[in-house]
Amino acid sequence: MKTITTIADTQSLAESFRREGKRIGFVPTMGFLHEGHLSLMRRARDENDIVVVSIFVNPTQFGPKEDLDRYPRDAEGDRNKCESTGADILFTPGVKEMYPEKPEVFVTVEDVSDRLEGAIRPGHFRGVATVVAKLFHIVKPHRAYFGQKDFQQCAVIRRMVKGLNLDVDVAVLPTVREPDGLAMSSRNSYLNADERRAATVLFRALSTARTLFLEGTKTPEKLKKTAKRIIEEEPEMIVDYVEIVDRETLAQVTTPGREMTLLVAAKIGKTRLIDNIML
Repeated sequence: MKTITTIADTQSLAESFRREGKRIGFVPTMGFLHEGHLSLMRRARDENDIVVVSIFVNPTQFGPKEDLDRYPRDAEGDRNKCESTGADILFTPGVKEMYPEKPEVFVTVEDVSDRLEGAIRPGHFRGVATVVAKLFHIVKPHRAYFGQKDFQQCAVIRRMVKGLNLDVDVAVLPTVREPDGLAMSSRNSYLNADERRAATVLFRALSTARTLFLEGTKTPEKLKKTAKRIIEEEPEMIVDYVEIVDRETLAQVTTPGREMTLLVAAKIGKTRLIDNIML
């Protein structure tokens, strides 16, 4: 596996791969890798000639009071994990490489970015869309891989790709979970033992709502109330939202009949967690 830190070298290599007719699979990450990330890399390895992984903690998607400075990092461990999956290229640019000047050009995906996480974290998805667009132009992938846990992020990226006519196929793979159901996330490392135990309530709430849905309870409001009630049974868990949305538009669904996703976000201690499940 080759590690590259510059945009110019990565672009040059990507262009040479394309000239040779090789298919490039790309997994963009912020590092502190876990099995969820590795599952994306393995799928990329199965489906492409070349696999590129990027690690870049993107400052433009963090708000002023968020966890940019304490976001977990493990450069050596991440490199070993990428290499274990058979990745060919690890792109690890610094902030000055990606943003040599104060950012003035941004990609904004309206509407779908304004709901849920976008309402709670203003500017977050502008930063996400901007850095992913930059990475797509640098790596020049045929297919890029993302996890379903970040459901809204995936919707934003798909809209961006469509709106800008980018020649990239966006693949979204199922959420990878711990044995007790907690969705794998780099931020899980913030949780102490009691918080880690309590955090499993999110998946219990989602699973219960989905079971009710499959058994015939189709009214979104009833399903949301059930999920919220279960989450609130953990006294330390503070709910940000429990919402059922249309899978494509992320618009709130009030009547059954469309393909829907139940999304939850909650905070425990200093850690904010998100999860979702298809209905």
